[in-house]
Amino acid sequence: MKTYVLKKSGDAPEFRIDYAAELNEEQLAVVMNGDGPCLVLAGAGSGKTRTIVYRVAYLLEKGVLPEQILLLTFTNKAAREMRERVASLIGAEPSRLWGGTFHHVCHRILRERGNRVGLREGFTILDSEDAKDLMKACVRELGVDTKAKRFPSPAVLLSLASFSFNAGLSIPETIEAKHPAFRDHASSIEDVVARYMAKKRASNAVDFDDLLLLTAKLLREDDDSRKRYAEQFRYILVDEYQDTNRIQAEIVCRLATVHNNVVVVGDDAQSIYSFRGADIRNILAFPKLFSNTKTFRLETNYRSTPEILDLANDVISKNTEQFPKELKSMKASFAKPSVVNAVSGAQEAEFVAQRILELHDEGTPFDEIAVLFRATFHSQALEFELMKRGIPYDYRGGMKFFDRAHIKDALAFLRIATNKDDEVAWMRILSLQVGIGPATAVRLFERVRALSTLDDVADDAAIGLPSRAAAGWKAFLKTFGDVLDARPSPSNMLRTVADSEYKIYLENEYPDYRDRLEDLEQIAGFAEQYPDVESFLADAALRDDIAAAGKNARILLPTDTEDGKVVLSTIHQAKGLEWDAVFVIHMTQGAFPNKRALVEGDAGSGLEEERRLFYVAVTRARRDLWLTYPITTGYGDFSFEPKSEFLQEISPRLVEEIRIEESYDDLPTISYDENGDPIQRKGLLKDIDEY
Repeated sequence: MKTYVLKKSGDAPEFRIDYAAELNEEQLAVVMNGDGPCLVLAGAGSGKTRTIVYRVAYLLEKGVLPEQILLLTFTNKAAREMRERVASLIGAEPSRLWGGTFHHVCHRILRERGNRVGLREGFTILDSEDAKDLMKACVRELGVDTKAKRFPSPAVLLSLASFSFNAGLSIPETIEAKHPAFRDHASSIEDVVARYMAKKRASNAVDFDDLLLLTAKLLREDDDSRKRYAEQFRYILVDEYQDTNRIQAEIVCRLATVHNNVVVVGDDAQSIYSFRGADIRNILAFPKLFSNTKTFRLETNYRSTPEILDLANDVISKNTEQFPKELKSMKASFAKPSVVNAVSGAQEAEFVAQRILELHDEGTPFDEIAVLFRATFHSQALEFELMKRGIPYDYRGGMKFFDRAHIKDALAFLRIATNKDDEVAWMRILSLQVGIGPATAVRLFERVRALSTLDDVADDAAIGLPSRAAAGWKAFLKTFGDVLDARPSPSNMLRTVADSEYKIYLENEYPDYRDRLEDLEQIAGFAEQYPDVESFLADAALRDDIAAAGKNARILLPTDTEDGKVVLSTIHQAKGLEWDAVFVIHMTQGAFPNKRALVEGDAGSGLEEERRLFYVAVTRARRDLWLTYPITTGYGDFSFEPKSEFLQEISPRLVEEIRIEESYDDLPTISYDENGDPIQRKGLLKDIDEY
């Protein structure tokens, strides 16, 4: 057969994209020179995603086949967005490109080669609920005595097992690090986890952790499979490399053993997920792991003002374990970030709420304003204030404060301690007790209703109950009696609940039990301002009425409220997002940096991760940034709290200090709606509250 050669002018391919015109110099260097092992240190707001997308497009335009490119991300949304942007750049969908989350790509590999690590054709993937059901079956089959002492729930067992696998720790080591209260259960937990693993294999099923673990095992132990995929993937790109765990980093390294073309993109300054098993050492050690690594820095920031970036650079400079970088702003100069000193948490909430309304009056949409905090319970006072003022808000990463299960549980204890006939509260509380199912709960409630007083209930014996239900009822009566003794103080009653058997229930039921206990302390502190439990419960129940009153108040706002809602979010949930205006609240020592994180960190690593978390919070703001802290906490018994050491570290020249003053000289007038009902108006730092 004869061939006919088409002559091209020069050797270079013709590019559809003008890379030099569309990228800055830092980004262009990565796109054009990203062969070999490359570490791309991408600062916040520096166009990381844009750089990755253009690198993939450049490779495709050079003639690299789509199936020879592997793009690893941490979310399906990120993978989908990158593929769509590549398609729009090159004018065609790169359908054969291997792109997706680590779990997605590992699943694809195991579908092809899973038989080499013990999987059979047609294996199934267990979702989180399936995994809980299987773990629960394992506990039951092994005959674990969960009535003698509460045993961890399936959710907690799965959390322990997952952290163990991903961090490379044994089950006893994980228990010691995460749940030392489970030491007595260590042997049983090991047996249950082993049984869980065996039942998965027998069922030809895998969970999400298995997708990573079995792929790593395949690439580690089956040399033919490692060569097959390492040869296929000429170019590997990894997004958010600072968030990889031990197993994910191993997979990347083994897939890069043939061509050695691996570009990892990330920011060590934004490594904040060690509690999930992420290991910052993966990105810090990358140049040592891959010889001749080329390091690129993306330091041009398109998000924030120079004043915000000056603060961010100053904050992160205090860390020692990092790659130094200096973010440079492309935005016009604006106001310095503000550090705001409030007398109390209530005043801090008032300040934030008032500033939000003022920003809105000035033209900032509600959905371009965010309030960030280190822990969920820090938002409680602010949520009340926002509801009172009619400010619409969304809570990211969880439920609003009073909708959380443990808060409703605690309030239910107080409800039955004031109203013996509150069936809803009784059924909620009884369902938490060991050995008490729905039918037994109904019988017990009828028994309670027949008694004359609450004290009679506390003295009730467990006569006639099965042994397991009797044990649960007896434990409940001990807590109930203590709660009654703590009357009339709602604060003391709530702390009694938090220190009771319920505390053990939380640890055994929820992986984040410490956060839930902190929530209970927060609401107990809030309850200190109430003289009796009845008034406290009334205000807690009327929070929906407060919100309804707030909806009326919105009538008087100068612009329509179709511009969304203010975002309330933990800083962890806010990573990757940005807003025009950001408040970082409750910046007191022990709250942020979080004292528990400092204890759990190794030799200063906990403090450095907390500082990275502060850096992430600061770099979410485009234009306005307020850092606030109360000097006292509590509502009845005040305690003085020093401001966060992170605030103390900041150079004074980079921020404006603000001290709040309250004024009543210009109290707002009361307006009325068409029904003659009073409408709350925005004042200075104090509002007239009419419901």
